Amino acid sequence: MINLILADSNELIRIGLRTIFKSGNVQILGEAESNEELLSQIKTFSPNIVLIDYTSKGFSIDVIPTALNSYPNLKFLAITPDQSAQTLVHAIKSGIMSYVKKDCSLNEIVDAVKETHAGNKFFCGQILDTIQNEGINVDEISEFEFSCEPIVLSLREVEVITMIAEGLTNIEISEKLFLSKHTVNTHRKNIMAKLGVKNTAGIVMFAVKQKYTTPNKYLFAGEI
Repeated sequence: MINLILADSNELIRIGLRTIFKSGNVQILGEAESNEELLSQIKTFSPNIVLIDYTSKGFSIDVIPTALNSYPNLKFLAITPDQSAQTLVHAIKSGIMSYVKKDCSLNEIVDAVKETHAGNKFFCGQILDTIQNEGINVDEISEFEFSCEPIVLSLREVEVITMIAEGLTNIEISEKLFLSKHTVNTHRKNIMAKLGVKNTAGIVMFAVKQKYTTPNKYLFAGEI
């Protein structure tokens, strides 16, 4: 069960999010309308994830490092309207693990919660494009400064890379992983950004090099 707190001062938004998670394995433990309420509810309910619009009235980005200082295992998933690349980077450096926009599809918002709960970073395509248009690699953003670390892939990304390299389409991958096609496409974009490649061939070459699969599986996938 995923235990969630909604942090947004807009009641209409909270009602909508409540409806999205009405069924499934997500339990909403509380709803906060300010920084103070959020910190109190985190202490009371010990959630896995906080779904937060830190731009809404009553909230600020400062609540995230404050909460993480006391609860380092807590995961923050931001859901906001359009923001500048600079604001997005600041949010990530402050402790936001994943990020989606309020106009993302319902399936993508649900998938973002699931992926974040599983320990995987998740950025919708619009957020990723905004950051990368400024020449910033999201995986080089650390809590305090920029760094150039080796490529780090989540387990989910390795799964997607392997399936791409074995010739599966986005639809086939979404069916196997029980994710929406939009989410699979977002993973594909994230993977290409991390690897610095521009097409499927680049992903396949990386997968073969890392021995995730063999060239034959991709070359003859259409004949199986």
